[in-house]
Amino acid sequence: MSTVLPRTGREVRLARVPEGLPTPHHFAVAETPLPEPRAGHVLVRNSHFLVFPGLRTLIGGETDGVPLPPLRAGDTLFGPAVGEVAAAPAGGPLRTGDAVAHLRGWREYALVPAAECTPLGGALPDPVAHLNQGVAAYGALTRLAGVRAGDVVLVTGAAGAVGSLAGQIARLLGAGRVIGSTGSPRKAERLVSELGYDAVVVRGAGPIADQLAEAAPGGIDVLVDTVAGDQLAAAVGAARQGARFAVVGALSGQLSARRAGGSAPTEIDAFRLVVKGISLLGYSGADHPGVAEEWTRRFGEWLRNGAITFPHTRIAGIDRAPSALRELIEGRHFGAVTVEL
Repeated sequence: MSTVLPRTGREVRLARVPEGLPTPHHFAVAETPLPEPRAGHVLVRNSHFLVFPGLRTLIGGETDGVPLPPLRAGDTLFGPAVGEVAAAPAGGPLRTGDAVAHLRGWREYALVPAAECTPLGGALPDPVAHLNQGVAAYGALTRLAGVRAGDVVLVTGAAGAVGSLAGQIARLLGAGRVIGSTGSPRKAERLVSELGYDAVVVRGAGPIADQLAEAAPGGIDVLVDTVAGDQLAAAVGAARQGARFAVVGALSGQLSARRAGGSAPTEIDAFRLVVKGISLLGYSGADHPGVAEEWTRRFGEWLRNGAITFPHTRIAGIDRAPSALRELIEGRHFGAVTVEL
């Protein structure tokens, strides 16, 4: 039985490039004719897409070294999405009804090269879980930091899409104590009560270094850093001998109104790096092929046996997507932020 498709679909476009942080007024929800899938392509009816802070960098235009193109005025936004194939040419690898993931979110219907679609299969119990950002945390903890039994692990930005999974992953890999940082007491309480963090440093509640000294009096062995800035500097001061630091993000600069999204200058004590033998590495998924597949398999197992949760917020409707991006930048949500269509 064939499904009758609408003539048009809606998508979110960048109406004009902002000076500073974007607001909903910089975007427009436009109606556009549905394209016919040509050879090698499929038309996907998106069900959910991810709202992610990397859009700030793409909108700001500082994309040197970033494997994604900048967004110009009039461009449709893009990013991770999941959905169902609504139309597919005969003889292709995908069929109508197949559930897939791809990178053409921010629209109700997406024309996607079939080669750029990933069939979801049954690895994860909920299709929305494929929008998780835990792969960076898992890769950093297994490929760079090498968590050992009993390690004290610090996760900055612990209430974000990456951080809310990083602490749970660290515990499952054997960490003895997990400490997080966040921007509000409410989120700090949730990190402890819902995600099992042992202690939380709250930005604005006093000097980060002093709070960290209290939370980890013996120092830290591992850092998963999504923020950089003064939190990275404080972590250097709190590091134990031979500590392993993995930087997976730099939100302090990326989401700063004073920058354009592609830089995050930080002053750290290089002398401490030397005398403590600290390793400081940036994590890039492209350097570690196979991690994504491994993570998805383990994530699915952990979800099914209740060892891990996927904290996320679902925002209903494409009309609310521009506001959801602003709310993400302002730190209003806990975990990943997705738009449900």
